[in-house]
Order: sequence, then C-alpha cells, then structure tokens
Amino acid sequence: MDESGGRYVHVIADGGMGASGDIVKAIAMGADAVMLGSALARAEEAPGKGWHWGQEAHHAELPRGDRVRIGTVGPLKEVLWGPSHHTDGTSNVIGALRRAMATTGYSDLKEFQRVEVVLSPYVSND
Repeated sequence: MDESGGRYVHVIADGGMGASGDIVKAIAMGADAVMLGSALARAEEAPGKGWHWGQEAHHAELPRGDRVRIGTVGPLKEVLWGPSHHTDGTSNVIGALRRAMATTGYSDLKEFQRVEVVLSPYVSND
C-alpha cells in the first residue's frame, strides 16, 4: 500500500501453480488470486485431454513452446473439491487450502494472507 500511493493493488500469482501446496503458499504470501492452468488441465473435462500448453505459447499463427502431457486425475469437481484419490496435491486443491487455514488457526482468507511466513534457507551440497 505504501508503494502504490495508498491504493490496494491486487496480486495474481501465476506460474508453477500445479499442486495444492503451491496454491496455499501463494495465498499465504499475499496473493489475491492464482492462475490454475496446469491444475485445471488435469480435469477430465479439460479441452486438452491431459495435455497442457502453457500461456507463454499462445499465438494465433506461431505457437511456440512445448505441449506437456500432465495426465488426468479425475473430474473437475474432484480436482477442486475432492475427495482426493491422490497424495501428490493434484486434486482437492480447495480442501488443501481449507486444511492449511484450519491448521494455522485462520478461518478468513484475508487473515490468512497476512500469516507469518518463515523461510528455510536453501543449503546447496555443491
């Protein structure tokens, strides 16, 4: 708010939001919304039928980038609301967010966006 002259600027997290844990971390770090391209592409109803071609590849005449096989995990309802039949965070993404909020004692998304975040330093073995 200080850098924007007192106006609230909405933050949309985009890129690498493939699993429920990524979504939870983005919201905890203050994102108002997340882009769910690959997460939703895993739904059986998705037009790509288990394939995802990222937004960076969008161009009407010159598509570029790689089309990636990510597979399907179930219907859209299961991907978003569960119940999950997978342990890798590819389904029940809303349930994961709700569980993370409940575990940390938050019941409101705006409160959860201000949660104290502790970062673990990365130590390379090189």
